[in-house]
Amino acid sequence: MEAAQGLVSGFSLDLGPLKEPLGFIRVLEWVFAIFAFATTGGYSGSSHFLVKCPRGDVPVQADFGYPFRLPLHPYHVPSCNGSQGNATFLQGDFSSSAQFFVCVGVFGFLYCTGTLVLYLGYQNRYRQTARGPIIDLVLTASFSFLWLVSSSAWGKGLTDVKWATNPTHLVASCRDLSCDPGEFPAMGRLNASVIFGFLNLILWSGNCWFIYKETPLHQDRGALPDPLKEGGAPGP
Repeated sequence: MEAAQGLVSGFSLDLGPLKEPLGFIRVLEWVFAIFAFATTGGYSGSSHFLVKCPRGDVPVQADFGYPFRLPLHPYHVPSCNGSQGNATFLQGDFSSSAQFFVCVGVFGFLYCTGTLVLYLGYQNRYRQTARGPIIDLVLTASFSFLWLVSSSAWGKGLTDVKWATNPTHLVASCRDLSCDPGEFPAMGRLNASVIFGFLNLILWSGNCWFIYKETPLHQDRGALPDPLKEGGAPGP
């Protein structure tokens, strides 16, 4: 209880850090992290093809969505005599890369939220000791690596999802029937998710420099005396 009261009493809102690269880039990371996981999670799409019958073409729709466990999404290829046909399943489980990407985005969003509260409300405590900036630097660098791995993995996973849901590939399930590929599923949202992932990589990696400038490692290096300015002779 006393610790909570201490945190509340120590809170002092200061929007000044938002004018500095440290705070401004963190806000961009917060926004782009939301875009990254929001464009992937909750996605649903469908692929289409046509079964050619003497009485007219019969449309077939294969639905799928996040987390892209495609075998969980059955569809039916009807016969020309009016029967529904046996259930056919999409092939491929790409949930690991998709869920990893969304997980990194959600945790990145939560970390940005926490650090923004720290920057804007507890700036004095953040800079009072070396521990805060150093921990911030290590975690930001770790998230940069996670964005690289997760974006690369999800980019490969998305390529596989596109192949598995391509109408040209699905018509192979028609077997003895004659089928034509139909409308390709809308993937613009998923393409944007990969772009947001690599944008986050750039933002988090670039922010490491500005956080590094807050650490004693940079400050001590900047405090080294210049022998020429001090009137001494240059070293060998």
